[in-house]
Amino acid sequence: MPISSKKKVILVGDRVLIEPDRDQEKTPHGLYLPPGVKEKEKVQAGYIVKIGPGYPVVNPNFMEQESWSTTPRDPVKYIPLQAEEGDYALFLRDNAIEIEFEGKQYLIIQQSHLLMIIRPDTLSQLGLA
Repeated sequence: MPISSKKKVILVGDRVLIEPDRDQEKTPHGLYLPPGVKEKEKVQAGYIVKIGPGYPVVNPNFMEQESWSTTPRDPVKYIPLQAEEGDYALFLRDNAIEIEFEGKQYLIIQQSHLLMIIRPDTLSQLGLA
């Protein structure tokens, strides 16, 4: 599921890039649902492809850099996200922003709008992977 591109994708802050789960578009018997039915669903699922750096906070160890110092100091630190690449996520469809990147559909959503995350090792135990 990684994005195979020469372009580098960088997400900002607590954003998560999700590839929608296409299996949700069909019934258990294999019939594809029309777009109107699919869009009425409030909860959607997909695989997390990329995550942002996290929530920005002020670096408590940051001090103005001395003129003699050669190591740069970053005034911002990040609290990492709970979501990880490869996780299966459930989220509210209304909070997702649809984008198309190199011919594929993706969704961008803030981590706070995720309802549930299932790790890859759990997916195999549940028979979803």
